[in-house]
Amino acid sequence: SYSTMVAGVSEHSPLVGSNEHRDEPEELHRHLSLFDLVCIGVGATVGSGFFVLIGLIAHTSAGPAVFLSWGIAGIAASASGLCYAELGGRFPDAGSSYLYAKETMGELASVIAAACLTLEYTGSASAVARSWGDKVVEYIRSKDSESILISILDPGLGINPCAFVVSLGSVLLLLEGVKESKSVTNFFSTLKVALVTFIVIMSLILVKKENLTPLVPPEFGAPGILRGATSSFFGYIGFDELCCLSGEAKDPSKNIPRAIILTLIIVTTIYITASLGLAGMVPYEEISSSSGFPNGFRYAGYGWAAEITALGELAVLPIVVLVTIMAQPRLCYAMSVDGLLPKIFTEMDSSGNLREGTFIAGIVMVVIATLVPFTYLDDLISSGILLAFTMTDASVILARQTSPTDVTCYPLEKKVVAFNFLSFVTGLLLREYFSHDTAARWIQILSILSCAGTFFIAYKIQNHCNWNCNKQIIGTFLTPFVPTLPLLGCFVSLYLIAQLELSGLLAIIGYVGMFVGFYFFQNHKRASSRIDTESMLSMH
Repeated sequence: SYSTMVAGVSEHSPLVGSNEHRDEPEELHRHLSLFDLVCIGVGATVGSGFFVLIGLIAHTSAGPAVFLSWGIAGIAASASGLCYAELGGRFPDAGSSYLYAKETMGELASVIAAACLTLEYTGSASAVARSWGDKVVEYIRSKDSESILISILDPGLGINPCAFVVSLGSVLLLLEGVKESKSVTNFFSTLKVALVTFIVIMSLILVKKENLTPLVPPEFGAPGILRGATSSFFGYIGFDELCCLSGEAKDPSKNIPRAIILTLIIVTTIYITASLGLAGMVPYEEISSSSGFPNGFRYAGYGWAAEITALGELAVLPIVVLVTIMAQPRLCYAMSVDGLLPKIFTEMDSSGNLREGTFIAGIVMVVIATLVPFTYLDDLISSGILLAFTMTDASVILARQTSPTDVTCYPLEKKVVAFNFLSFVTGLLLREYFSHDTAARWIQILSILSCAGTFFIAYKIQNHCNWNCNKQIIGTFLTPFVPTLPLLGCFVSLYLIAQLELSGLLAIIGYVGMFVGFYFFQNHKRASSRIDTESMLSMH
């Protein structure tokens, strides 16, 4: 029961009793094993980060020290990953950050989280589909630049026929149900790991010590490693989709945390070893920014390995589209159960498949993937995902408070908001500080003050609340070092949001504002409906 699941949380906690009105018309079927979940996690996470970002960061930011960038990013991603692991186990229902925000911050916050998750699921799936389509065209062009296929697959005007094919195929497969599509997911995720293992081992065999010297090129230095870590962080995004599948996981209180942690361990190991292999195989000046491993193997004289890598990438990248869009109908299901979306999103067939929700979400993804260039989506998707990370990290802090018999702990929510605001401002100021060789004096002073303010609020959160209730929550994974680790996750995510272009920041503000407007409109309709009903009853 819900009360058992959150046993040990104080009666003053915002979690208690908040789920009592959650009227679920029909529960999702639990059929995903730990192996299934890990395959989905790895399948969703290892994609363009491996095939593109490793080479790009080595060439432009970190040189041979690119593996340090991925290691730092892995630690930062784990801060949020451990928060997802706890909440995914404690709240084993569909919804992910949407559900966690609703339970700890209220319905408005949950709508904002849902808006961000939609960017991650539908937006990211569309973007990966377009990326795959572009790679197919590039591969054909590299073999025969005069091929008639190029004019068919690249007609111009932003239309991407290959993206249409792979996104439509993913939707048709999901319409058969997650039970059926998980076999395909497991096969291609296993194939992806096999391909990545081949690439890693082959590149490590071809490592030359002279390519790793100097480890940190003078033109990049430590700032280059940190810039590389900022870019590397996006290669870890995807593991959190497991939480949206909690409603279909077997023994979710144990398997969801295990799957997230195993996914992070596997992915971090892959990225670090692959980075070391590529940087050791090819001088960093010669590494391709768009096709690191295939070009790297050609540089080393192993054309057959380059061919396997290029074809393998085309074969396994579509799995990212499949597992990413898989989560969207589950999010819509949770929102529909709460009355925020029409009941059509809760309708299931006899096998427990969300066919209508999958069809609607799939159509939206297919249209975006086919017609909208990724350049228009990049910063919007990135900021939305990072904002969802921030809300989940904050949810762990709010879920753990015993609050407020001690008046000094009562405004914990306000302290968390203040910390997040200062983290974002600090990110903006540090971006300005590091983007100029000689930053203005006022930027230096404001950066120092903002950093000091951020640490001060973190200190207040750490030392003015009682976190001992953690020990009473039995049978589920607990995030260590609360609230320090979730605060670190919040800071990293907001710092990265602050590094985006102004157009991206304005886009996420407008996008979230649109969802907030929709929420208030729906609230007004619901309130009017209740008043009308009460008036009719009073007349009788």
